[in-house]
Amino acid sequence: MLYPCWVKLHEATWQTADTFSRDGVVVIPTGSLEQHGPALPLFTDSLIVTAVAERIESKLQDRVLLTPTLWLGASAHHLGFCGTLSASFSAYQLAIESVVESLLGFGFHKFYLLNGHGGNTEPNAIVLRHLKQSHPEVTFAHRAYYDFAQSCISETLTGPLKQMRHACEAEASLMLHLHPGLVQIELLRDDGLAPSPPISGLVHHFDEITEQGSFGFATLANAEKGEKIFDAACSGLVSDLSALANGYVLRGL
Repeated sequence: MLYPCWVKLHEATWQTADTFSRDGVVVIPTGSLEQHGPALPLFTDSLIVTAVAERIESKLQDRVLLTPTLWLGASAHHLGFCGTLSASFSAYQLAIESVVESLLGFGFHKFYLLNGHGGNTEPNAIVLRHLKQSHPEVTFAHRAYYDFAQSCISETLTGPLKQMRHACEAEASLMLHLHPGLVQIELLRDDGLAPSPPISGLVHHFDEITEQGSFGFATLANAEKGEKIFDAACSGLVSDLSALANGYVLRGL
């Protein structure tokens, strides 16, 4: 007999895992271990996306199967700062493929990459395209948690940069809400360089566009802002994942 999935995969025995409903959505968080300026820990992205994922799992216990966070991300653009660890693009994508292929073998057929690190965005999209080509009958989706909080971020931030960047007002606020003991508040700083005249689509490493690794107005961060952003992201994800778990149809425009 199959029961709704309700336990985090890393807390389950194999027998418990085998009772998970195959119609549940497998959520795979993706993060990083990379520099986040002088004030935030290297594990910032993984800590935040894990907190979001665990909140989602608690809200959708009968519809979400949560894997541990894949913390070694595509972070080569941060290797100019000590402590950053990065997977190659191929190694990162193979790790995701390995998780998905393993669970496909047990009959799971809905997969969602929940991203917490900007450098993973393109690799996540590419690996899911490859997987969809190999498994056209399987449902795949991916989004970053902060995509669901864009409006809230724009309305909540008081600095001139109204979006999530890196160790910025938004990200530092999230860490002050979730893990205040890991934030060195006295070292929060405003940092970042932009091209003049403006040019879109440039590819830079962070040691080219920042002095100490953060990009944005982190001195304006506080826990209250972080709580609002966190709640907005979780709310949007609950809605999306509920629809994916319950099933959807494609209708004509």
